[in-house]
Amino acid sequence: MKLPPEAPNVGVEHGRWGEAVAADALRREGLVIVERNSRPCVWNRTLEIDIIAYERATDTMVFVEVKQHGRRSLRQRRLRSIDGRKLLNLRRACRAWMRVNSYFGGVRFDVVEIYGVPGAGRPEIDHISNVNLFAKPERFVNWSARTAGGKGK
Repeated sequence: MKLPPEAPNVGVEHGRWGEAVAADALRREGLVIVERNSRPCVWNRTLEIDIIAYERATDTMVFVEVKQHGRRSLRQRRLRSIDGRKLLNLRRACRAWMRVNSYFGGVRFDVVEIYGVPGAGRPEIDHISNVNLFAKPERFVNWSARTAGGKGK
């Protein structure tokens, strides 16, 4: 029995395009892309970080979630597609990446929303920096900076 050819998944294609646009925008802002589509959890392959970038100016690792939308709607608020389950998964993925890579420096979480579709002109890019993803941000401090000058607290 011959299977019919698979139809292209338009959502996946648009998502890849949105991630490429976001990565280019982050590079233009001076961030260095460390990884894309990182899956740090061996035990849970559904946890994914779209882009991991490094900001030299602040010595901060930036975890970026990319959301691609066909068009901007005035009735819907920003970050509308990140619900509680997605936040939990992003927290888990970020913490797993830091654990796997033994990273103890400063971190922040950004969201890049892309409004547009491939081939339909220039997309709108909305970079929302320093989104409060982590419940207790004081847990994620730059320990090397705190201990470099002496005892630290």
